[in-house]
Amino acid sequence: MKLQQTQSYSFSDDIRASGPLPWVHHPFEQGYRVAILLLSDILALAGAWKIARYLNQFYSPLPPQLVWWKWFGIPSLFWVFVAGTLLLFACENLYGSAKNSQNYLKTVKLVSFIYLFSLVISYFYDPKVDPPRSLFFTAWVSSVVFVLVGRLLTTLILGQMQARQPKKTVFIIASAAQLPKLLQILQRRSQYQVVGAALATTANSTTTLNSILDSKAVEVLAEDLPHTNLASALYWNLRRTGITLRLLPSSREILYRRGVSEIMAGLPTLRVETPLLVGWDYRLKRLVDFIGSFIGITLLSPLFIMIALIIKLSSKGPIFFRQERTGLQGKTFYMWKFRTMVNNASQLQSQLEAHNESQDGIMFKMKNDPRIIPFGHFMRRTSIDELPQLFNVLMGHMSLVGPRPLPLRDVEKFQAWHHIRHQVVPGITGLWQISGRSDLQDFNDAARLDLFYIDNWSLNLDLDILVETVRIVLFGKGAY
Repeated sequence: MKLQQTQSYSFSDDIRASGPLPWVHHPFEQGYRVAILLLSDILALAGAWKIARYLNQFYSPLPPQLVWWKWFGIPSLFWVFVAGTLLLFACENLYGSAKNSQNYLKTVKLVSFIYLFSLVISYFYDPKVDPPRSLFFTAWVSSVVFVLVGRLLTTLILGQMQARQPKKTVFIIASAAQLPKLLQILQRRSQYQVVGAALATTANSTTTLNSILDSKAVEVLAEDLPHTNLASALYWNLRRTGITLRLLPSSREILYRRGVSEIMAGLPTLRVETPLLVGWDYRLKRLVDFIGSFIGITLLSPLFIMIALIIKLSSKGPIFFRQERTGLQGKTFYMWKFRTMVNNASQLQSQLEAHNESQDGIMFKMKNDPRIIPFGHFMRRTSIDELPQLFNVLMGHMSLVGPRPLPLRDVEKFQAWHHIRHQVVPGITGLWQISGRSDLQDFNDAARLDLFYIDNWSLNLDLDILVETVRIVLFGKGAY
């Protein structure tokens, strides 16, 4: 076999090499996110240390051996902790994308690691130095709480800032059958602007790449990319130019992501492993549900009384609305809400079915529903009509986060694969509540979000959904 003659080459020809200054695509968007997160973390750590020092003054002061200088009235040890924490956060990509920056469980683990590691360092630094335990544990717990709360609040601020950003330009790559549907979905979302499209069969061609570059798209949404032996050329070419690639996943691809790369018998494989403590995270979720619903009911009880009085004085009928819904494994239960409609709303719905604005007819949606009482519009817009479902969570019928339980009328119209969502406990809020709420017109889209939630479930995902729900409720997006 005749070998090809060796030619000179440049390392920039490597497909993994970056193009010229790829970071210039979104300097401001990434810059303000990093700046706000850094400021939030520094202020949270400073607040934690201020509290720790104030409480510690009643016990024992910080040993002078650990005070090398002071800056803004705070000892040097604090600044060492800050530098170590921020550096570790940066190495673990907690200042990266929105998903990484919202990894709250990792944030708690890293802050705790810094404090535990400091014990080891302090021993080797000087075994005779005994840092005040009151200062150490107060600073540790305060740092965890303050950083976590700071990041939760920052997520709300960044989410609202992102909603006000200019439209994001998107290029679509999909099959001929899927292109019109994806185009319609993106056009319904005001934050996206489709600037071009191509067939999936041409994804790795030079023509498609040039079209993407000419369109000035900042993201590419792709589905059903052609199979290749190595990673898609589209991915590497977009990576070189700094353009984000989003793939619409299949269930198989989601399973791939759970795998750990390993070589077995000389073959590259993905091992999907079982966690060491099976089910501990789910038990913790149920504990959070119980404690969270109990605290919520206790704190919101004055609001409950006030809403009940307004409903009773403004409309004839009961204060609460009780409806049979389908829950875990298809079992039914009664879900509670504050009444937002006239007393005979259920009987009137049959007369309004012809005005249903849902495309597939599974869910009943009507923007100007005549059955809603005057105060009902405000309750629906702010979602306070859903608050009595905290009692459902307390009784174990529902969770704080999960697929939304639907009326029996809707479930009767389900396709077979829609029932997969009944494999988990239903929730007050979920992925499709934060991804469009009432704006979703096709139940298939909502069902896919529920299945994505089930496949990717984690405690951090639940917390992320709760934070985003608060932001959406505060600004009334997609509710009527």
